[in-house]
Amino acid sequence: MNNFLTDNPAIYERQFPDPEHVAARWVDAVVTAHGGGGSVLDLGCGTGRDLGHLATLGYQATGLDSSPAMLAHARANYPGEYVQGDLRSFDLGRAFDVITCLDSALLYCHANDDLTACLRSCRAHLRPGGLLIAEMRNGAFFLAGTPGNAELLDGVRTRTVTAGGVDHTSHTRLHLDHAAQLLRRTRTWESPGAEPLVQESAWRLLFPQELRAFCDFAGFDVLALFDSPGPRSDDPFRPGADPTAVSTALTGDRLHLVARARS
Repeated sequence: MNNFLTDNPAIYERQFPDPEHVAARWVDAVVTAHGGGGSVLDLGCGTGRDLGHLATLGYQATGLDSSPAMLAHARANYPGEYVQGDLRSFDLGRAFDVITCLDSALLYCHANDDLTACLRSCRAHLRPGGLLIAEMRNGAFFLAGTPGNAELLDGVRTRTVTAGGVDHTSHTRLHLDHAAQLLRRTRTWESPGAEPLVQESAWRLLFPQELRAFCDFAGFDVLALFDSPGPRSDDPFRPGADPTAVSTALTGDRLHLVARARS
């Protein structure tokens, strides 16, 4: 088993529910506010829940993910096209109006070369003027010691999700690796009749101006950087709200990017 949640997509959706499709509706609102678009590529599409809802809103929807289990779940449950690939080096042979990278998927590119390769692949798959929309953890919040980050870094967070009548309990601890500029996660799963499963993962932490520089180097003009509202921010997006009425204080734990591909 590579990862308990990615190997069990139905449990993933129970662990992180989004019954009102806030993430997808936020994407649609941002796209509309910045000129619209008909085709979307969702990088790290996971279970396909967000992309599937965008398809119901009329987008020509394609999702890319590295997990065979996630892709199988997406194909079985949601409209859209789903392909297997690596964020750092994908080639679909066509261009899109919009590329999305939600829930910190971009931050799985830990090294500078990996992040540069991902953004260059994004630029190569966008039509001139196309939009890159990304949502991620805010490196400034964690690395600069922003007040409030201690509640995410101190202690262990315990959650239980029930699937098929079976309780699965996770114990999650986050800690900073300052030298590598990573937010590391240790998560232990406990399920009846099974040995505890310990899994390690990490996200690259980017300062806002650092993200601007990476985007500029890859051929993007940054239109907006903001901390809220967003699908998972402290001040969450509410369907129907104006997506351009944003907070640019960048003190929240989430960072949202809207960038346009240069001609």
